[in-house]
Amino acid sequence: MSKRKICVVITARPSYSRVKTALKAIQSHPKLELQLVVAGSALLGRYGNAVNYIEDDGFVINEKVFMVLEGENKTSMAKTTGLGVMELANTFYNLKPDAVVAIADRFETIAISIASSYQNIPLVHIQGGEVTGNIDEKVRHANTKLADIHFVASDDAKNRVLKMGEDANYVFNTGCPSIDIAYEVSENSKLNFNPIEKYGGVGNKINWEDGYLVVMQHPVTTEYKQSRENVLKTLKVIHELGIPTFWFWPNVDSGADGTSKGIRFFREEYKPENIHFFKNMKPEDFLRLLCNSRCLIGNSSVGIRECAFLGVPVVNIGTRQHGRQRGENVFDVTYDEEAIKDGILNRLQTENTIAKDTIYGDGNSGEKMANILADIELRFHKTITY
Repeated sequence: MSKRKICVVITARPSYSRVKTALKAIQSHPKLELQLVVAGSALLGRYGNAVNYIEDDGFVINEKVFMVLEGENKTSMAKTTGLGVMELANTFYNLKPDAVVAIADRFETIAISIASSYQNIPLVHIQGGEVTGNIDEKVRHANTKLADIHFVASDDAKNRVLKMGEDANYVFNTGCPSIDIAYEVSENSKLNFNPIEKYGGVGNKINWEDGYLVVMQHPVTTEYKQSRENVLKTLKVIHELGIPTFWFWPNVDSGADGTSKGIRFFREEYKPENIHFFKNMKPEDFLRLLCNSRCLIGNSSVGIRECAFLGVPVVNIGTRQHGRQRGENVFDVTYDEEAIKDGILNRLQTENTIAKDTIYGDGNSGEKMANILADIELRFHKTITY
């Protein structure tokens, strides 16, 4: 019997950690054949060359799709998505997969859903049903309505997908595959590498061994004009506190150019001695870095998901994660310097006291997904109830 061809599309660096264990499980399953497509910013050096980590982990990439238009604004986002539909349509036509997997909610993922659905290829969507309150939420729900099979990450998300009219027989709470990696890290959480020696980066060689912070702040697509101003507020607070900090570059979204310019301006103007900047890390190394940090600051979903499981204190800034389920590790603040500072000081008082939370999975999501994909009836036309 021929194997089912499951085509997974990775379009950005965070998407890889969201699906890595599922890739491994699909690759090793006797009934499945993995087809891997890497596209978008995952191919670009300025966003950390995620494709290098994918290849280093031993995955064979079937196709690389270059589709990102420069600009990092609303228009370039729309054009990138349009180009993605065109390029991915050809990719799926040539690969002839039995099912296509779209991950989460980044703006360009709608191109995956359109290119597969319009060719009557069953679409599998990971992480539907969550709420965040910006353009990502619209894309996520649009992906859900185009999808035929749903792998959600929590009971709350499952209930929301069912309320959207999706067939209960095709909605599965598998948890998030990124929690699988967090589980592996939690089994041996010691920081067994020197971040600066291994990944280089830019900035002073900070004295991180005695405790450090991690910052990952992305632009909010519906607030893109404020991205430079918003990141400068966080930079000023981190600089003022003087605590050694590892700062990660933003995703490619509308407003990323403003965030990047704000970082470069602050770095050149103030030459902060306590901040070291990185573009990217392997998922396991990044989670190990978080696990040993004093606190994560910013607006990344890793603070909501993996940090909840690991028990890492988080200061969540602004609206990017608005409405998303969170554990007791998260302290929400506005884009205000005093609020950000007070939030960090609050979280630093909770070090080593936060209980781990399994709302986004227990560490076995990738295997669950592969087993379902191997046995479920793959169908394009679905029954929707209203």
